[in-house]
Amino acid sequence: QVQLVESGGGLVQAGGSLRLSCAASGGTFSSYAMGWFRQAPGKDREFVAAVSGSGGSTYYADSVKGRFTISRDNAKNTVYLQMNSLKPEDTAVYYCAAKNYWANLTIRTLYGYWGQGTQVTISS
Repeated sequence: QVQLVESGGGLVQAGGSLRLSCAASGGTFSSYAMGWFRQAPGKDREFVAAVSGSGGSTYYADSVKGRFTISRDNAKNTVYLQMNSLKPEDTAVYYCAAKNYWANLTIRTLYGYWGQGTQVTISS
């Protein structure tokens, strides 16, 4: 059983940056691929980025490619999402999630573990 706790959300102006963290406990962290998803009011939860267990592979949604960077520190059981050049449309609750294999990364129902989410609000 894996527990995930996100932090680092907040309110920033457009063009600014934030770094989200997700601390994991209760499992072998390096064995899980980790993903970030987000959900804006009235919209479905959507894939943002994923990183493989070793950290050697990453994958991004087109909407964030070149602006967001996902990384992980397996010694600290933590995954990060560095978000730069933020836009008002990035406003959402951001969730981290864990899955057992590196495939079908954008399908949220294939992630077995989820955090509680952290709010990110971008003002224009």
